[in-house]
Amino acid sequence: MSQEPFASNSPTYDQLLEELKGIRRPGLPDLRRTDRPALRAAAVAGGFCDGSDDAPAGIEALLREAVRRLGERDLLGQAAAHTFGLLPDRRGAPAHDRRKMAAAVYGVTPERFRKQQEPQVIQQLAEAVLTILREPPPSPGKPGAVGQSTGPGAGPQNSGGPSPTGQSTIARSGRAGQEPPLRVDSVPVDARSTFTLHVSPIELLRDIEVLVSSENVYLEMSKTFRPTVSGALRLAAAVRDPAGEIVDDVLARELAGWLRAHGRPGLPIRPGTVVPTAPGALAARGVRRIYHAAVATPRDDTYEVRPESIARAVSACFALARAERDRYEPALSSICFPLLGAGRGGLAPAVSATWLRWAIRDELARDSRWRVHLVVRSREIAEAVGAL
Repeated sequence: MSQEPFASNSPTYDQLLEELKGIRRPGLPDLRRTDRPALRAAAVAGGFCDGSDDAPAGIEALLREAVRRLGERDLLGQAAAHTFGLLPDRRGAPAHDRRKMAAAVYGVTPERFRKQQEPQVIQQLAEAVLTILREPPPSPGKPGAVGQSTGPGAGPQNSGGPSPTGQSTIARSGRAGQEPPLRVDSVPVDARSTFTLHVSPIELLRDIEVLVSSENVYLEMSKTFRPTVSGALRLAAAVRDPAGEIVDDVLARELAGWLRAHGRPGLPIRPGTVVPTAPGALAARGVRRIYHAAVATPRDDTYEVRPESIARAVSACFALARAERDRYEPALSSICFPLLGAGRGGLAPAVSATWLRWAIRDELARDSRWRVHLVVRSREIAEAVGAL
């Protein structure tokens, strides 16, 4: 079909929102059949195409970048990817299937998702597109320019290192999500103790003997496709057959066994309780135990996490680690915490980090032999944690 020349001015938020709503049902294959001038202009302005016959591919690349800006492991980013068929093998999925998968990210019915979360997902995707357009256009030959690679490794990477003042800093690169995992040693807990800070998916950590997972008080782990610590550890620990199919859901199986042994199937446990399991396939990365900290209490479609539950969980983790320490050779000596309750639990990362550091400081004052690690998912959160 013939296309009108695109406008030189960037599209407005309302124009983008209207066109995103228009492609939600027909999906990405419709981009070739129906011109979307606002999205086309945005793809050109962002350097994803030149506005001629490559407009559909440019719009799709623009939307993928916008999803990355929302966070590929964040609920918004995951739901947006499902909604518009931006995941592998889902591009041509029917609209109702895409909505069903997006609803599952939030743990709600498709109808509830349509009324409540879906409008927000589309609105935030439009905002992410505008954020991309506010940045300086990529130069020819630079990552993001038309015809150039924008994948991981395209262009230089920044890493944390000493600043001119001698203090540790965490540098940012131009495109969010391209940085490799980062480790920052010797972040102070107090005047005597430190911990190691990781900006990384928790399942990629290596040679840390105890990883802590955040769970609800029913010890129901997240689904493996959810962008949570619980879901990521469950997937990484699962044992697979040679074809890659899961044959033993190790963590969920052992938690169910613990609940049966303690007479709690279907019943909540006290917030702050910690239950250990084997590491499953994560043993290959040097992990020996997974400690499941029950800190989140379900409330309708949300969770409640009380900060004092974090303190109880940290204390219980150290108590359990001390009890199990000498069962291993060499003895257990390292433990890693995520920001408990700061995901679907709804706590602000700074609140979770403050209570974690307070509880960790208290435990290290009693027993300083432990090497403590903290893992967060973004450099912005890492900056906030380091500034506390």
